[in-house]
Amino acid sequence: MKTIETYSTGETFALGRQIGQQAEAGEIYTLIGDLGVGKTVLTQGVAAGLDIEEPVNSPTFTIVQIYEEGRLPFYHFDVYRIGDVEEMEEVGYEDCFYGEGVCLIEWADLIEEILPREHRRITIEKDLSKGFDYRRITIEDRGRAED
Repeated sequence: MKTIETYSTGETFALGRQIGQQAEAGEIYTLIGDLGVGKTVLTQGVAAGLDIEEPVNSPTFTIVQIYEEGRLPFYHFDVYRIGDVEEMEEVGYEDCFYGEGVCLIEWADLIEEILPREHRRITIEKDLSKGFDYRRITIEDRGRAED
């Protein structure tokens, strides 16, 4: 587990870019944090690190947005409005989770029961006492031997 502190949206974006540059096919990243904490900024950085040039926004009403023009396919889920996990089956989540791309799932704690055992959990938290743009970002590997 590692914790990174960022003090601007630019730093949060840059961390996301670094994650995207290091991402490998088949990896799943879960993104946990309150509304307005910077999940989309981090996700945009991940997309940039995967060499995706088109604009990336949260797919709140479509559940998943697929970007295929980068270094690897990028499957960006936002499950905030999901009613139950059966909706995930309707969008074909298994093809994404077990495919050759990189998955990033915002609000992943809402679908924990269908997440693969091995994934990387990213938690973003604010601390207004350290500044409006301060973020504490914790990255931990789940389900791997070193857990």
